[in-house]
Amino acid sequence: MSMVQTTSIPNIVKEVEVPKDGTLSRTLAHDEAVKVVIFGFAPGQELSEHTASVPAIMHFLEGEAEVTIGTEKYDARTGAWFYMPANTPHSIHAKTPVVMLLTMIKAAAAR
Repeated sequence: MSMVQTTSIPNIVKEVEVPKDGTLSRTLAHDEAVKVVIFGFAPGQELSEHTASVPAIMHFLEGEAEVTIGTEKYDARTGAWFYMPANTPHSIHAKTPVVMLLTMIKAAAAR
């Protein structure tokens, strides 16, 4: 049995600085069940279309972006939340400075 580690973050938005140009990411938690990464996107930055081998959740904490999931386009603003099954094509284009939390649910792949 593995030991569960508790992680507490008082203000998650402050865990990544949005760069003037480019994209920054920081892993906040990672174990056999889940990986949580926070991203900071400068305006105009993109994460080109790709897939993940596990289900994933995108939660937009600040800013505005255009998100494409499969063939659908969405306007993601502060508070927007998306769930994607494994192997779903998706991309992100930041319209403003964006802070996004990505949760990859690795335990689902183990089933």
